[in-house]
Amino acid sequence: MTALVARTGRHQQRYEHGHRLIAGCIPYRYIPTGEGKSMEVLMISSKRGEGLLFPKGGWETDETVEEAACREALEEAGVRGHLQGFLGTWNFKSKRQQGVLCPEGNCRAYMFALDVTEQLDTWPEQHSRRRQWFSVSDAIGQCRHDWMRGALDQCVAYLAKIVGVIHYGVLMKAHVYVAFLVSAEWLGLNPLTTLLLNELS
Repeated sequence: MTALVARTGRHQQRYEHGHRLIAGCIPYRYIPTGEGKSMEVLMISSKRGEGLLFPKGGWETDETVEEAACREALEEAGVRGHLQGFLGTWNFKSKRQQGVLCPEGNCRAYMFALDVTEQLDTWPEQHSRRRQWFSVSDAIGQCRHDWMRGALDQCVAYLAKIVGVIHYGVLMKAHVYVAFLVSAEWLGLNPLTTLLLNELS
């Protein structure tokens, strides 16, 4: 099996209006609880050991922003999954990103929600980072910067909206089915007979 290797260097890095463009994601999963399911998010340590972060890194010229976000999740956190939605962009400053094309260290992060389907035992940056799952409330407390909290809030709101749409769809189907049974009974028809008549009409 081919070993996974993290990309290095910035010769393909994207810049726009003095900002280094960053792609990242908030990896999440649902775990069973006594009351249903609870959401957890994955955070990683900084290489310098200063607090916890969400996987993110430079968006390069030979990839889409979605590909870059998934690559960073794999390289830094050792997870794969499906991007569920674009959460938005957040601007921040980083002294480490200062350079000719980005003299003030301005960065613009494009963040996504990542539904984790696989967690690898080995990954490119496993020796320089640690990873840990947190409940949403604990993750908010671990966020080092306001923009990270904003992205997490947006992630939770976005996923809650998706769940709400799914629940609404299931509820509407249930209502239609109940109405179908009531109508069949009112007409004195067996529901299976009514179903056959609908199929033949």
